Amino acid sequence: MSRSGAAAEKADSRQRPQMKVNEYKENQNIAYVSLRPVQTTVLIKTAKVYLAPFSLSNYQLDQLMCPKSLSEKNSNNEVACNKTKIKKTCRRIIPPKMKNTSSKAESMLQNSSSAVHTESNKLQPKRTADAMNLSVDVESSQDGDSDEDTTPGLDFSGLSPYERKRLKNISENADFFASLQLSESAARLREMIEKRQPPKSKRKKPKRENGIGCRRSMRLLKVDPSGVSLPAAPTPPTLVADETPLLPPGPLEMTSENQDNNERFKGFLQTWTGMSKPSSKNTEKGLSSIKSYKANLNGMVISEDTVYKVTTGPVFSMALHPSETRTLVAVGAKFGQVGLCDLTQQPKEDGVYVFHPHSQPVSCLYFSPANPAHILSLSYDGTLRCGDFSRAIFEEVYRNERSSFSSFDFLAEDASTLIVGHWDGNMSLVDRRTPGTSYEKLTSSSMGKIRTVHVHPVHRQYFITAGLRDTHIYDARQLNSRRSQPLISLTEHTKSIASAYFSPLTGNRVVTTCADCNLRIFDSSCISSKIPLLTTIRHNTFTGRWLTRFQAMWDPKQEDCVIVGSMAHPRRVEIFHETGKRVHSFGGEYLVSVCSINAMHPTRYILAGGNSSGKIHVFMNEKSC
Repeated sequence: MSRSGAAAEKADSRQRPQMKVNEYKENQNIAYVSLRPVQTTVLIKTAKVYLAPFSLSNYQLDQLMCPKSLSEKNSNNEVACNKTKIKKTCRRIIPPKMKNTSSKAESMLQNSSSAVHTESNKLQPKRTADAMNLSVDVESSQDGDSDEDTTPGLDFSGLSPYERKRLKNISENADFFASLQLSESAARLREMIEKRQPPKSKRKKPKRENGIGCRRSMRLLKVDPSGVSLPAAPTPPTLVADETPLLPPGPLEMTSENQDNNERFKGFLQTWTGMSKPSSKNTEKGLSSIKSYKANLNGMVISEDTVYKVTTGPVFSMALHPSETRTLVAVGAKFGQVGLCDLTQQPKEDGVYVFHPHSQPVSCLYFSPANPAHILSLSYDGTLRCGDFSRAIFEEVYRNERSSFSSFDFLAEDASTLIVGHWDGNMSLVDRRTPGTSYEKLTSSSMGKIRTVHVHPVHRQYFITAGLRDTHIYDARQLNSRRSQPLISLTEHTKSIASAYFSPLTGNRVVTTCADCNLRIFDSSCISSKIPLLTTIRHNTFTGRWLTRFQAMWDPKQEDCVIVGSMAHPRRVEIFHETGKRVHSFGGEYLVSVCSINAMHPTRYILAGGNSSGKIHVFMNEKSC
C-alpha cells in the first residue's frame, strides 16, 4: 500500500462526521443509579493492516510477537493521558460505600487483565509456521477524546474501551449521589420527627415547701369570710327514670299521698259515698238563648280561693262531679296521679286528696253515669281502673301490658260496656259484667294512632275516633277481629288531630281540634257516607313541647258552644259558638297560666281549667261561691 493512499485514508477518517447518542448505563454491582443520561461519543475506528513475510526457520518461538506499530504507541499515550485526568476528577468527595465499590472494581479489572495475558501467552506456541504480522491502529476522530476515558486511581492498561467507559460512569454516579447529600437530609428529617412527638411524661408540678399551694377563693374552700367552715351542701335528688314499673295487678287500696289524718280521710270518703245516688231533679233542659247564656257566663269569676294546687305534674284529664250541692273536681296527672278536690271544704288544703293508682299519665277520666261514687281512670300503662269510694279501693277493670291506652267512653248508659282506644290504632270492647280483666273483642282500625274515643249520646252504637290526620266514625255492631272499616272518614284536616267529640245532648255536631291551628265543626245530624263541614274557627293550638295539647269540649248545658284554652295574653279560656263567633272569654288577675284541659259542670255554671303545673283554676257563679 503506497504512502499517498494511506495519507488519503487518514484524511478521510478525520473528516467523517461524528454521531452523538444518549446511553443509559446500568451497573448491578453498585447500589446507586444515575437519574441523568450520560452523553457519550461513538468513535469511528480505522484499522491499518501491515503484511510482512517471514520464515519460522529464521525465528524462535519467543520471538513470534506482533510488532508494535505506530498506532499502538499512540493508544498507549492516550491511556497515560486518561489516567492523569481521572486522578484529577476523583479528588471530589466520594462516600465510603463508593470508595469500597471502586476499589473492588479495580481489583476485579486487574485480575481479569492478568488472566487475559496468561491465556495469550499460552496460545502463542500453538501458532503455525506461516503467520502474518498484524497490527491494528485505533485512532480517535477527535483530539480531546482521550481525556474522557480517564479515571484516577484505576489502571486501564489492557482494558477494552467499554470497560473504561463503564468505570467512568460508576465514578460519575458516585459524584452525583454524593452531591445530593441524602444521608444528611435523612438525619435532619429524623430530628424534626423526634421534636414533633409529644413528651412521654408530663412535667410534675413542683411542690411548695410551705404546703400552701396555689391561692384559692373562700367559696372553693367552703369557708365564710371569718374562716369558719360552711355546712355541707345537701345532696341533689336522684333522677327518676322515665320508664316506671307497672303497678301490681288487682285492686289497690285508696291511700292518700298528701293527707295523714285518718279521721279526716274517713269523712272525705263518706262525702263522696253520699253522692252515690244521682239527683232526682230533672237536668234535661232545652237550649237557652245566647243572650241569657252570656249573662250567666258574665257572672262567673275566679278568686284566690278557687285556685288549687292538686298534683305535681301537668294535668292530662279532668272531670266535674254532677253533684248539685257540692263542687267536686277530679284531675288526672302525668305521673299516674288522680287528685280529688272538694271546693266546699275549708281550709282548702284539707279538701285536696291525691292517690296513685297508675304508673304513667292518666289521659282519660270519667264519673260513672250509673253511680257517681265511682270514678274510672285510664292510663298509658295499659290499665283501666274504677275508684270505689264506698270500699276505698281502685278496682282493675281492664289490663293489657302489651299495649298503651289513650282514651275510653261508655257504650251503654249503665256503664256496663266500654270502648277503649289504643295508641297503636287498635280498639277493645270491654264488658264489666264478665269476670276477669280482659277484653271481649279486640279489633284493629284503619288508623295508625288513636288519641280520643267518644260515643254518640243518642245512637250509642256509633263512636268517633281522632287519629293522626283522619277522624273516623265506626259502628260498634260491625267491629270484627281482623280490620274494621269506618262508616265515615273526615279528611279535611292537614295535621295531627288532638280530639274529636260529639255534641253532648243530640250529637248533631262534631268538633275537632287540629294542630293546623283550626277548630272545625261538622254537621253529624245525619250519619251517612259523608258529613259536611260547617265552620272553621281560626285558633292558635300550637302549645309547644311542655304544655298539654288543647282539646275543645262542648258545654254540656249549651251544645252549640265550645270551650277551649288559649295561648293569647293575658291568659284566658274562650267559648265559641258553632258559627265561629266568640261568645265569652274567661280571665282575671288570678289566671296567669295556660289552661289546656277544661271541663264544665253539666247543670251548674262552673268551669274548671287545668294547667301544666298541676293547678286548677275554677270559675263559678258568685251565688255558688
